[in-house]
Amino acid sequence: MKQLIECVPNISEGRDENIIKQVTDVVETVEGVRLIDVDPGKATNRTVITFVGTPDEVCEAAFRVVKKASELIDMSKHSGAHPRFGATDVCPLVPVANITMEETVEFARNLGKRIGEELDIPVYNYEFAAFTEERRNLANCRSGEYEGLREKLADPHWEPDWGPAEFNDNVAKTGVTAVSARNFLVAYNVNLNTTSTRRANAIAFDVRERGRVKREGNPLSGKIVKDENGKPVYTPGMLKKVKAIGWFIEEYGVAQISMNLTDITITSVHEAFEAVKKSAEARGIRVTGSELVGVIPLNSMLDAGKFYLKMQKRSLGITDREIIKVAVKSLGLDELGPFDPDKKIIEYILEDKSQKLVDMTVAGFTEETASESPAPGGGSISAAMGAMGAALATMVANLSSHKRGWDDRWEEFSEWAVKGKYYQTELLKMVDEDTNAFNRIMDAFGLPKKTDDDKTIRNEAIQDATKYAIEVPFKVMNLCYESMEVMKAMAEIGNQNSVSDAGVGAIAALAGVKGAFLNVKINGGSLDDKAFVEDIIKKGQEVQASAAQRQKEILDIVDAKM
Repeated sequence: MKQLIECVPNISEGRDENIIKQVTDVVETVEGVRLIDVDPGKATNRTVITFVGTPDEVCEAAFRVVKKASELIDMSKHSGAHPRFGATDVCPLVPVANITMEETVEFARNLGKRIGEELDIPVYNYEFAAFTEERRNLANCRSGEYEGLREKLADPHWEPDWGPAEFNDNVAKTGVTAVSARNFLVAYNVNLNTTSTRRANAIAFDVRERGRVKREGNPLSGKIVKDENGKPVYTPGMLKKVKAIGWFIEEYGVAQISMNLTDITITSVHEAFEAVKKSAEARGIRVTGSELVGVIPLNSMLDAGKFYLKMQKRSLGITDREIIKVAVKSLGLDELGPFDPDKKIIEYILEDKSQKLVDMTVAGFTEETASESPAPGGGSISAAMGAMGAALATMVANLSSHKRGWDDRWEEFSEWAVKGKYYQTELLKMVDEDTNAFNRIMDAFGLPKKTDDDKTIRNEAIQDATKYAIEVPFKVMNLCYESMEVMKAMAEIGNQNSVSDAGVGAIAALAGVKGAFLNVKINGGSLDDKAFVEDIIKKGQEVQASAAQRQKEILDIVDAKM
């Protein structure tokens, strides 16, 4: 499978749209790389750029970004609210798919070396790409910011990992770039109903992992406690793997807690939001919303939505899009501007945008089925029937979870709704997958057959595609049968006003089983591996018999209650 990494360079320009566009345009000159987000900030005078692709190509795009930014941005004239020391201030690489952190580290170090040697820009490698423990922390590498570079570069202890170790004319313009390999980082700001940066910083110190300087006596004005080396001692904050500062955003007229969540498996977005809210309330300040800078993984948004649904004692078995709406409203992510999941959630951004059968209207899908094209056919229709059945069972579970007087049972029905949603989602995938399987057979038949080698390759491709075209409807059979567990439960214990819906779900599920089995059998006739065909036909007969028995049990329950 293809390796994917993400790159999130932050350039020190957030106001001049022409400069920002010239820098981001170079990303799209590299084939195999997709620009997925550009997030400028006027107050910070900084733009977060995000792109994803294969490792070599992403590194090439990153190099071009650093080069173009160094040509267009003069750090001697830069000012902004965010700490910075270079035209391209940071350039982290993040493993996304099928690549280890160790491999990503090598790419980051090679990228830093190339920037230093070819562009004459000093480079520090930080986080996982750092060569020393001290340089793992970006704050250490960036201490003194741009204004302190002349002194920093003259210090042998802070000699850059790559590039010139002097504050020459070129470096005076470009500053320094920090290149890293790191885990997925979420840049997240929480909005406050105050304009006080001092109050915001106090909250930031409460929540960030580093915490605040420890003092004797009065925590605000007492003498700073120091360790044996004369360095300040810190009292840790509430959240692990969180960096935070408070600042005032002129653009919005509010103070914010600006956080980097450096490991969202340790501290999630909603946990950070709740911690800030708790600290703010203790100081007489109210959280009014929040802001996501850059992009976020889908699971982070779903986890947030589910957290707030649980607080409301609501079912979790609703669509992902509905869960995301709950997260957006609960976190106030749309307070400062619209939140578009298709532009903010990384999986949605990378999603194949070609039209799928399941994206059609019911009328469009029906008309496409009725057309002269052989696909979609019975396999896709079977999956669609099964998905409809599972959706009905999920509906009954959701209605039961929200039924007046059953508040103490919301979690029980929520669990059933989540199960139903799983079968619904998987069966919807099979609607298109069955058609894809048919198309694979057609593609295999279209292969050349001039030579003996051609014929051998073609026959193997046909057999492989045919076997897959058997496996897909067999999977549909099993999903439809397994989903009937939810229908039976809802017929037995669900909202009795919807018991007929559980019955209709069971009818649709058995229809899906029977229809999919017809596809297993008809495709089995074209497969040379007769032992495989015999085995799967036998298993299919068993699934169909079990599904018919389960449907009877469900309908008996339904009839008894009507």
